[in-house]
Amino acid sequence: MIDKLEAIKGRYDQVALALTNPEVVSDNKQFGKLSKEYRQLEKIVKAYEEYKKILEDIAFNKEVLESGDDEMRELAKEETEALAEKKEALAANIRNLLIPKDPQDEKNAILEIRAGTGGDEASLFAGNLLRMYLRYFELKGWKTSIMNENPGSVGGYKEVVVEITGDDVYGTLKFESGVHRVQRVPATEASGRVHTSAATVAVLPEAEDVDVEIREADIKMDTFRSSGAGGQHVNKTESAVRLTHIPTGVVVECQEGRSQHSNRDIAMKMLRTRIYEAAVRKHEDAIASQRKSLVSTGDRSAKIRTYNYPQGRVTDHRIGMTIYNLDAFMEGEIGEMIDALQFAENAEKLKQGENA
Repeated sequence: MIDKLEAIKGRYDQVALALTNPEVVSDNKQFGKLSKEYRQLEKIVKAYEEYKKILEDIAFNKEVLESGDDEMRELAKEETEALAEKKEALAANIRNLLIPKDPQDEKNAILEIRAGTGGDEASLFAGNLLRMYLRYFELKGWKTSIMNENPGSVGGYKEVVVEITGDDVYGTLKFESGVHRVQRVPATEASGRVHTSAATVAVLPEAEDVDVEIREADIKMDTFRSSGAGGQHVNKTESAVRLTHIPTGVVVECQEGRSQHSNRDIAMKMLRTRIYEAAVRKHEDAIASQRKSLVSTGDRSAKIRTYNYPQGRVTDHRIGMTIYNLDAFMEGEIGEMIDALQFAENAEKLKQGENA
């Protein structure tokens, strides 16, 4: 492991030097790419530097134990025991940091939330989920932009699509894909009985131009009038856009922009992402027989989480984790659950690496 860490430290120093080169600084694309690599390597290098310091302290204490006086030996013995525990914890952290990342993890993401079974209550729950995620993104310092929305008749959303940009967005959110189930007394229900409704969440890695090539000849564009909450432009011009990718049959719509041109640009981004995601899924299916993840994002129809309002709890069924503070969870405090899902995935990868 030390040899690997030394190699990473060498690369880190190279990247740090390159980032001071005026030619690199003036090239936005290269500078951005190297800056991202620098931030990723920095986490490992910092942990390695701390690990080396602990090894040095342990070696020093070993000398004291062999040649020091009684009082010094006693102090060194106590300190060595504490350092040994720190060393093990740091080594485990470094092993996690060295786990190969999915190349998709660094990408920005597109979040799609759709009302499922439950009628108006499902639309309201989809709205609750959107608010929960937006609060979480705000805490993370990520930027968001609503790409398309279809409001529910009594509130919430039948469907809403959001673009999220920031560091490691897809890698953080990918385990949110699946069916989210809610158990509560609906606001639309007068008799006070608990109902079960659902919404589906899909998190897609955002495709860049280099990931997917789409020929203009393969796209059919239709325009239609926007529908929404209001604004003078609504329902007067055909600014909303529907794009159909003829070879794959993928269809996307956008009506959020103020003009047909801006809606087409947004729709193209959505279309590229959908086609790219289909290719990624195909690749994942091809290797599924080799590795089936505990927290797999492949099955969108799988019930992954239940939000139980009467009991104030939320349970993730993949890892059997329950949090008994539903109010805070719905206010965006979902980091503990996401961390646990990532930990489960990393533990599984480590186990498979040991058995390989």
